[in-house]
Amino acid sequence: MPKRNNEGFLEDAEAWTEAVATGIAAEDDIELSKNHWEIIWFLRSFYKEHEISPPSNRLFVKAVREALGEDKGNSIYLMQLFPGTPAKTACRIAGLPRPTNCL
Repeated sequence: MPKRNNEGFLEDAEAWTEAVATGIAAEDDIELSKNHWEIIWFLRSFYKEHEISPPSNRLFVKAVREALGEDKGNSIYLMQLFPGTPAKTACRIAGLPRPTNCL
């Protein structure tokens, strides 16, 4: 497993692989499904385009809604996939920096 900070975020986003994501998700008892991967790849694309993780859950939900539609861009769906704080959990699994406004 690549080096991570005290919150479990990768220190080097370039060290991310699908195997790393699977390992990080397993630490949270999350078994990655096709639906998880869709959000993870969306986040990685978002980060590549904007050079920032979605800064809050609200903006995370909005960005997913704009990219993937109402069915997936809602808090309930994202919390089912990524319990707790969805933006923070999903970004950690996706190998991205911690969202700035997430607790």
